[in-house]
Amino acid sequence: MDQVTKDLASSLNLADGAGTATGKQDISLNPADILAAIPKMPPGRTMTVDETVAELKKHPIFMTEMEDVENAEDNLELAAIQAIAYDGTPLENATNFKEQGNECFRAKKWADAKEFYTKGIVLLTAEDKRRASSPPTPEDAHQEISAQHSLLETLHGNRAACHLELRNYRSCTADCASALRLNPSNVKALYRSARALLAVDKLPLATDAVTHGLTLDPTNTSFLTLQSQIANRAAQISAKATSDAAREAQAASRARLLKTALAARGIRTRSTGNKPEIEDAKIHLTPSEDDPTSTLSFPTLLLYPLQNDMDFIKGFNETQTLENHFGYVFPTPWDKAGEYSTGGVECFMETVGGGLVKVGKKVPLLKVLSGSPVEVVDDLIKIFVVPKSKAERWVKEFKEKK
Repeated sequence: MDQVTKDLASSLNLADGAGTATGKQDISLNPADILAAIPKMPPGRTMTVDETVAELKKHPIFMTEMEDVENAEDNLELAAIQAIAYDGTPLENATNFKEQGNECFRAKKWADAKEFYTKGIVLLTAEDKRRASSPPTPEDAHQEISAQHSLLETLHGNRAACHLELRNYRSCTADCASALRLNPSNVKALYRSARALLAVDKLPLATDAVTHGLTLDPTNTSFLTLQSQIANRAAQISAKATSDAAREAQAASRARLLKTALAARGIRTRSTGNKPEIEDAKIHLTPSEDDPTSTLSFPTLLLYPLQNDMDFIKGFNETQTLENHFGYVFPTPWDKAGEYSTGGVECFMETVGGGLVKVGKKVPLLKVLSGSPVEVVDDLIKIFVVPKSKAERWVKEFKEKK
């Protein structure tokens, strides 16, 4: 028991001297005090120290941190202690909080207004919980209770307005629901709920709220405007869905057409799942990706292994040759010796088996790829370019490394 007491005191920051730092009165605990506060468990069930601490922290006396003020309405003990701090009846105090909240709301201080409305909600919610758990008192007159519920409805509606301005749409709908439980004919709550639901594209629920509102007030221009906005948003979503479906269908059709074109030409392809991000380059049919008579175009890297450099060709058409591209690629800015020219280089591609195959500079790309032992990996062709005078040695070193 001594150890449990020490653990609890440590966890609750109630050890000697803890109150001095914060300026709060020191509280000394003994085992009897702690045991009295521990909630009773069903027979055969005991709580761990951590569970005990968590339960104790729900009691205001043992709190070490301020709870979220919006959750305070669920803690009857905390709400009761908060009520003691104010002069006047709960109705008077809650009314005062509402008025302070209204001042902040008019100044567009939404967060501050929300906090004042919340304080009023906490007080009045505590009163409802007290009445539900204890015998009625002389103060619990029907007129007083009715006034409290009317004010509580207003506070929830006002806090919903703050949440709407702060774009806390889920919290807005929750407060509107609370207001509507107190008064199903609250048109402001219906309107704010509909706006929040529209903001998160929950259009069927938003429509239900507007329909209910128009049933109560058929000529309400705010509801009629919102009804039109919901219809417009529904049309936008429908149009986008149609557009997305058409785009997906086109992409699928193009993918099938491309696959058929590659297979018909006997061109091998392979994906490693690590396709390099080089602009928006990809294998495609040109001039039209939807026309099966179009020619294929391939992203291509010209690699200069002896220089650790490269050139990128975004679209190497199957009808073109290396000579067609060397005309603008050479000379390169780093080739001071003049070794790289159309007639001064030899070109190679790696085969499926890891070897090398020589690529003729005047041979169309389709002939190089069609039915040959090379493959296009991750939508990218790689061609090694080396000076003729160094080609034999480079090929030997390449094979040795393999």
